[in-house]
Amino acid sequence: MKVVAFVPIKLNSQRLPHKNILPIKGKPLCAHICGTLSETAGIDETYVYCSEERVTEYLPEGVRLLLRDPYLDGDLVKGKEIYERFIRTVDADIYLLAHTTSPFIRKSSIETALSKVRSGEYDSAFSAEKKQTFCWFQGKPINYELTDVPRTQDIEPVWVETSAFFIFRKEIFTEHGRRIGFHPYIQEVSGIETVDIDTKEDYDFAVMMAEQDKGKQ
Repeated sequence: MKVVAFVPIKLNSQRLPHKNILPIKGKPLCAHICGTLSETAGIDETYVYCSEERVTEYLPEGVRLLLRDPYLDGDLVKGKEIYERFIRTVDADIYLLAHTTSPFIRKSSIETALSKVRSGEYDSAFSAEKKQTFCWFQGKPINYELTDVPRTQDIEPVWVETSAFFIFRKEIFTEHGRRIGFHPYIQEVSGIETVDIDTKEDYDFAVMMAEQDKGKQ
């Protein structure tokens, strides 16, 4: 059973310029997730999917570059099209899609989730943060009744995808166009693992968290 991990990267990010190569803990952002994947047990190959060869300057040893069409760097291109192109090019039984914007995800979290999919018990897995609080959507509460407000510790939790990684069997994407299948394993993450970087404020927060985390070691 072949497992391939891939990290889509573009160097001309819109909201936060040069986001994927900004430094965190002395390394470019993209090097963090790539380094974690290269050390994760059960992954056969790890790729960066990027349109620019210079990205290799920022990658750890053992991570391969697959050049992609610059068209895929467009701001209106959806992730699904990027994943489809990659999967058409590199064959595997299980794919692990990871994002540079989650630099602090731990290999133990990835290994646990991957083992659940490899076992056949689940068809996919993803990282998520558990929120056990009062949640609303479109003007209505979604996990409690206004006429019967529970204790916080008894409320039904809501799971929020962190987008750090998605693991799925090939047929889940090729037959159903999904990165989360019909029977997914939810890998709970918390604390620094939930950090996701999209804006300058996110980046500044990540740098601060990295410094605090380093101080605990």
